Amino acid sequence: MDQDSHCTAERELLEAVSRITTSSTTSPSDKEENQPRAEISCQVRKENPEKDDMQDSSATLSPNSSMTTKELQEYWRNEKRQCKQIKLLFEIPSTRIVEHHLSKYVMYKIIILQTGSFDSNKSVIERRYSDFEKLHRNLQEEFSEELEDVTFPKKTLTGNFTEEIINERKLAFKDYLRLLYSMKYIRRSKKFIDFLTRPELQEAYGCLRGGQYTKALEILLEVIGLQERLTRGNPVAIVPTLCAIVVCHKDLENPASAFEYGERALSRLCVHTSHRYYMPLLETMITLAYELGKDFLSLQEKLEEWKTKKDPIRVFTLKELAVREYVR
Repeated sequence: MDQDSHCTAERELLEAVSRITTSSTTSPSDKEENQPRAEISCQVRKENPEKDDMQDSSATLSPNSSMTTKELQEYWRNEKRQCKQIKLLFEIPSTRIVEHHLSKYVMYKIIILQTGSFDSNKSVIERRYSDFEKLHRNLQEEFSEELEDVTFPKKTLTGNFTEEIINERKLAFKDYLRLLYSMKYIRRSKKFIDFLTRPELQEAYGCLRGGQYTKALEILLEVIGLQERLTRGNPVAIVPTLCAIVVCHKDLENPASAFEYGERALSRLCVHTSHRYYMPLLETMITLAYELGKDFLSLQEKLEEWKTKKDPIRVFTLKELAVREYVR
């Protein structure tokens, strides 16, 4: 407020403008800010109780004195990025009919775009009607009240493969995904994120377990961008995927690329040293740093420091951890 102004009317006007500005800038990252406080509190309670997917890391984390300058810089970069919510758009441009033995179904091609980005940032996945149906059923278990007025396209006894029905469902599923994503407590839920990423991750980890590292790496690199955008408020959530990429690059004898992704994973664990991937990742990074002629002493110091604070327990290697992910 202008301290030089002695005009009562002007002072009152400035106070009013200040109140309006404060109100309009609260929680700029979401559209739900205009809802009543009671409803917002309810939404927070309704969010998935699994903390690794629902909790904003910036609310509980703080840098510590043991970080290097580089780690501190990366930490604050992550914190800054978390303040900017990424908006995603969903398009379903085409479908294909699949006939497999005695079954027949329609696969819907879903393109997920980041607003204001180039095509290189898009993700492409395919889902069938039963996948959407399962998602809706799972979400209703936790968000039944929020989904009360959401219409889900029902199956018909006949005509499921006609062009008219397929086109209707393309539009319906597009609107359905857009509506789910518009609700903060649903778009952050593990069930919604799994719908968009889990099938591809399961395939990738299956290839990794089978020693098909090139194929596994190809899938992981396609899904990591989408997974990162969906879990923006929780950077630790993508650590397993980053570490799986490290394992693939390492086994494909690409140590430089493995080290690059290892640094990305390690930067997300700098304040999560109790994470199950932390020690195995450090051990792998020490090996890679030595092989590449990089500084490994600082990594070795962190490993020794971790060992002095933790009880000696059986710890898996990074590869052993990776192959255990998404095991049914």
